[in-house]
Amino acid sequence: MTGTGPPAPAVPEGRAVPAVPAAPGVPAGGDLARRATADPLFRLVAYALESAHGRPPTAVWSAPYTFRLGSPGLVAAAGWPVAAAAAPRTDGLVRLSSLGHPADSCDLPLTLSGPPPAAPAWAVRPYALLRALARAGYGRGGTDLHVQGSLTAAAGLATEEAADCAVALAVADVHTPAGEDPDRATLARLMAGALPDGDDALRRGALFARPGRALLLGRAPRPGEPRRHRQRYVVFDPADSGDRLVLLAVRPGSGAEGGAADLARAVAADLVRAVACARRAGALSAWPPGRDPGRSVLMLLPGPRLTAVRAAVAEDFRDRGRPVPRFLNIAVAGAARREE
Repeated sequence: MTGTGPPAPAVPEGRAVPAVPAAPGVPAGGDLARRATADPLFRLVAYALESAHGRPPTAVWSAPYTFRLGSPGLVAAAGWPVAAAAAPRTDGLVRLSSLGHPADSCDLPLTLSGPPPAAPAWAVRPYALLRALARAGYGRGGTDLHVQGSLTAAAGLATEEAADCAVALAVADVHTPAGEDPDRATLARLMAGALPDGDDALRRGALFARPGRALLLGRAPRPGEPRRHRQRYVVFDPADSGDRLVLLAVRPGSGAEGGAADLARAVAADLVRAVACARRAGALSAWPPGRDPGRSVLMLLPGPRLTAVRAAVAEDFRDRGRPVPRFLNIAVAGAARREE
């Protein structure tokens, strides 16, 4: 791939059940679904939890999708969130639902050790996180949880890390004294241990990002101590200088033949070609948004060249009978937050 990074509604069906009393000291909530001034995504996730599980959420959190900037340890947040709504239980049951998986809601016993119960594929990861949270003292009585993202994996950004953070913060929030933010550093360490296959840098970006800034992560271990994260911020605000940050994701053709390896090679070739077209039309740089190359790149380009870049890529792919890549504008956003 050429180029480098920049310098340095259908609501799921669910049976209504009697509400489970909130744990002592947990503040009441649940009017977000009916608040006309709230963001539609957060109203929807609050309503979906209530519809699927028969009770309103106690906390709703959002966490941004995050991306790497082509330099080791440099990450930033996009202005697209994942939302999680949670309510505590007292009967040791975990009930999970998502609008992205409307037929795969599940009720699972919360066990702190041993093999996990059988669960739909999408729910395996949040259940593993809920177990780890419970072992740390968050939600041992169980949790009702609904998760919904504003993007799908087809957009090209990593989806799991943002969901991890939204879930962890929502569940921890209902077990944190009112008015206090859950301890994000503690949750970051907990997620790194419970979900080692995830990208810890992207999770930290979701937890600690700032608008118009990139988060530079470093490690400075002391002798005999576990590695500790150190972080600082550097300016990264393309819009401030008249540039645009765009995510380009290629799409496999509907008639693609061969196995997974052949498909991966075709996608990689399309991505290289799309980047080459974009650079000829004025894009300044391109780089993968995650640790490994995939089917998307982030591109930095002068604002006035955006239309020309999109047109050049679209024309090339149409002429070859290939699906036109998706383009998604990215704003450099802030960290996860409680939605109130």
